[in-house]
Amino acid sequence: MNFAPEVKKKTFKEYGKSEFDTGSTEAQVALFTMKIQHLTEHLKKNKKDLVTERSLVRMVGKRRHLLDYLKRKDIERYRAVIKKLKIRK
Repeated sequence: MNFAPEVKKKTFKEYGKSEFDTGSTEAQVALFTMKIQHLTEHLKKNKKDLVTERSLVRMVGKRRHLLDYLKRKDIERYRAVIKKLKIRK
């Protein structure tokens, strides 16, 4: 489930400060969201794939942890990311 480097750079450029900004919370949340969407589509076709289901649950938890951190540090950035990525609260 590796995304092409061009796709990652585009995502980092859109949500981070630059295409090389892989460490910002917004960029990491955006990348997790892409991966979560990909795994969700996979699980719709393969309902019995328990390993992928477990990975999806872990990834959602990691994204939630990052969003909670962002919410504590800067509520405006949190709201912007939630709105831009269309994530439920």
